[in-house]
Amino acid sequence: MGTVTVVGLGPADESLLTVQTRAAVEAAPRCFLRTRVHPAARVLPDAVAFDDEYEKADAYEAVYEAISERLILESAESDLLYAVPGSPLVLERTVELLRDAADSGRVAVEILAAMSFLDVAWARLGIDPVTDATRLVDGQDFAFAAAGQTGPLLVAHCHSRRVLSDIKLSVEDGPDSVVVLQRLGLPDEAVFEVAWDDLDRQVEPDHLTSLWIPELGTPVAAEFARFEELVRELRERCPWDRVQTHGSLRKHLLEETYEALEALDARSELDDGEIEADLDAHLVEELGDLLYQIFFHARLGAERGSFTVADVARSVYDKLVARHPHVFGDGAAGGVRGPEDADDMARRWEEIKRDEKGRASAMDGVPMTLPALMLAAKVQERSEGVGLGVGLGADRGRACVDGIRDALDNAGADPGLESVGEILFETVALARGLDIDPETALRGTSARFMEQVRSAEG
Repeated sequence: MGTVTVVGLGPADESLLTVQTRAAVEAAPRCFLRTRVHPAARVLPDAVAFDDEYEKADAYEAVYEAISERLILESAESDLLYAVPGSPLVLERTVELLRDAADSGRVAVEILAAMSFLDVAWARLGIDPVTDATRLVDGQDFAFAAAGQTGPLLVAHCHSRRVLSDIKLSVEDGPDSVVVLQRLGLPDEAVFEVAWDDLDRQVEPDHLTSLWIPELGTPVAAEFARFEELVRELRERCPWDRVQTHGSLRKHLLEETYEALEALDARSELDDGEIEADLDAHLVEELGDLLYQIFFHARLGAERGSFTVADVARSVYDKLVARHPHVFGDGAAGGVRGPEDADDMARRWEEIKRDEKGRASAMDGVPMTLPALMLAAKVQERSEGVGLGVGLGADRGRACVDGIRDALDNAGADPGLESVGEILFETVALARGLDIDPETALRGTSARFMEQVRSAEG
């Protein structure tokens, strides 16, 4: 097993190469370059470059993995030198992968110190990164890498307008302006300020472009950004995820919804203030599975260029604000104060939804895919909003009981599908009149009957 000696080409041309690096290059029997797209790469004219890997893969991670594997195979023959832009230990993924391989005994790695673009950047910005608690992040993974940070941030690898656009869009409340640093240490270096909103419009980025963000007003959401990145990576790299569509995911969304409901049922048997760690952990797990389905559908939308998970969140945010004028509007009165207020809010909610969507009937928009009991409860609830509810009146419970009797009489006279449906429909009305969820009631009875059967079988 040979040794891979890793050297850094520095931030600019060969004038910033270290003496140690120059000596290693001259003595190396075989040399490899991550890329020739760097000013100092000309000191290695005969080196094998891995630029072809960038043409083969769709994702940078795949490129870096391929490069590291090729280096490991080459090192099996004899020692070699591997040169990377900047410093080997600053945002250099291929070196991270080589070090991981070295830890597992697959390759021997020696890393020589080198100057990075950071040294020049601090000089141009006139700051002490330690005193100012500056964090370095990768522009290609900004939404994740900058999650939870409020600055100051130095953002590297801002090599394209797409990266700049992603950076800008990942921050809800960006600063007024940022400093762009380009080609540091070269004769045509540029350091200038640009408005945040113009970041991806006025800047012509290249592979030696970075950003200085003195302060972020609003940190990027850490866990959600990390989760979205995971969904994206699974979609790109997992064989199962790659072939899914909105249609194929439908059954999984339904299944995860029911599993979440089951976890809710188990948790709801406890008092609200009671702590049961196992049940709460199970509920967290099932809600997470449901969240994955939502993020997956949003990922499919993003691939079409139609919408992203941010659009999903923004849509429901705007909708909730618009539908709560008593909280956010001119008529805000401190929220709902009791059961009567809650009923009034439910009616106003339906009115606002009808106005928003231009619905001609209270029945418009009721999803027919709901389970039958839930569908019956929903249409009864909607009908009450327009004064046509089942069992309305002063003695609502009595009216519902009378409705069931009438349905039973009809079934006796003409038994069939329709008459049984009327009995069930009136029974749903009775449950609602007693403020009981019919779905929960029937599910509970079914569960108790299952236990009775199991006991009898034993």
